[in-house]
Amino acid sequence: MYRIKLTDFEGPLDLLLFFIKRDELDIYDIPIAKITKDFLEYLEYLQDLDLDIAGEFIVTAAELMQVKVQMLLPRPVGEGEEELDPRAELVRRLLDYKRYKEMAEELQTMSVEQSQRAYRKYFMEDSKIIEDPNEENLLRDVTLFDLIAAFKYVVERMPRKHVHEINKLNVTLEDQIEFILKYFKDRNESTFLQMVELMAEKIRIVVTFIALLELIKQKQIGVRQVDPYGEMVIVKLPVEVSA
Repeated sequence: MYRIKLTDFEGPLDLLLFFIKRDELDIYDIPIAKITKDFLEYLEYLQDLDLDIAGEFIVTAAELMQVKVQMLLPRPVGEGEEELDPRAELVRRLLDYKRYKEMAEELQTMSVEQSQRAYRKYFMEDSKIIEDPNEENLLRDVTLFDLIAAFKYVVERMPRKHVHEINKLNVTLEDQIEFILKYFKDRNESTFLQMVELMAEKIRIVVTFIALLELIKQKQIGVRQVDPYGEMVIVKLPVEVSA
């Protein structure tokens, strides 16, 4: 199968923050049963896509299960002692990570703004880019987990088939990369559902999704999200042209 390192994207705390933001949860009062269920479900999809899952994802899943069990057990409290919330350590880690991430994003924004300033005696003449007025919206606030949600949406809407014959399906990552590039030759954007709607086999959809991730990494394809947590719009990126 075709493996993509998940470390090129986000980690388990990012996934938890994704759930909190998506469902508008109170980070100080996390519904641990729900978030654990969602985490394990997404973990299953990551494994189905054969992404190279870092050990920290497995560790975090185990920690969530442990917290869930502790929430179900009676918690004895000694006289004069406050009842300890089993979620406290998780909340602390999430808040620390959230602050770190926001600071990193702010520094990145400052870096981009600084690079766009023109200074006297300094010119860039190596290349020019055909700019898309909507390009600034591409991949903004879109994470790997948003893309997994789009993949999940498509897979859940596939018709159920009872297969009695086992046939080897010859589908490669290179084939599906070529398919996507050809698909965008005569169109500028599409949803993932529209792209794979004629595919009957789940494995072909899986490999197409991985091919899409590769093209996003290569910056040949971008992703735009019209509504928060709505359907993803896949966009053909502008082509860099030599001067």
